[in-house]
Amino acid sequence: MGVGSVDPVLMIDELKSPYREDFQAGFPPHPHRGMQTLTYMLAGGIAHEDSMGNRGEIREGGVQWMSAGSGVIHSEMPTQDTTGLHGFQLWFNLPASLKMSAPRYRDITSSELPSVSANDVSLIAIAGVWSVGEKSLQGPLHELSPIAQMADLQLAPDAEYVCDVPTTTNTMAFAFEGSLHANAQDLRSPGLAVFEAGNSLVIRASKEGARCLLLTGEPIGEPVVQYGPFVMNTREEIETALNEYRLGTFLKH
Repeated sequence: MGVGSVDPVLMIDELKSPYREDFQAGFPPHPHRGMQTLTYMLAGGIAHEDSMGNRGEIREGGVQWMSAGSGVIHSEMPTQDTTGLHGFQLWFNLPASLKMSAPRYRDITSSELPSVSANDVSLIAIAGVWSVGEKSLQGPLHELSPIAQMADLQLAPDAEYVCDVPTTTNTMAFAFEGSLHANAQDLRSPGLAVFEAGNSLVIRASKEGARCLLLTGEPIGEPVVQYGPFVMNTREEIETALNEYRLGTFLKH
């Protein structure tokens, strides 16, 4: 399931199937420019390879982040031992000042992601600073956090989570297990809710409990022109990317 964009998030796509034939084709080599990708795995494994020479695998609970910047070609394929898959791929925008920056890549294992549990609420911090009760923690993906923050939130039945939303920040919750009530919105998985900036966010799980991705981000506020894996500010920049890819001059590294 993919959902639409809320600045600076371009896309949230849930990858989920118990059948290898549904995902064994993976994502063969393809280009990106002007945006960031993040893959978060809950089950199964994904192998990454790119034109910068990076190779890596992410397993259950791991994160794979890439800033395409000026351009990169990469592939993401299920590992040979993966029989069932559950994870997410998210795309984040880059401001114009960084769209032609050097591409970057990073793997983060589940053991590197801090977590905290209190009052029937558990949170895994991926990027940015988060708190549960009196406890706070910071996600290790500092490369993403200037643009967006992300956490994995799990609530026991009828549990409640409260956090403050900065006055200039867009906030989203993508429910992928159970159902919840957040501010004035009821959300059943899979589903996305967007919340107004500047208000406290109050999330209460239903009697079946709930689990969701929490995302916050300062809107970039620039024109977005997207053509497939290219995300730029003008149509001319998209045409340049397409022409360079056809001519073999796309990569700058």
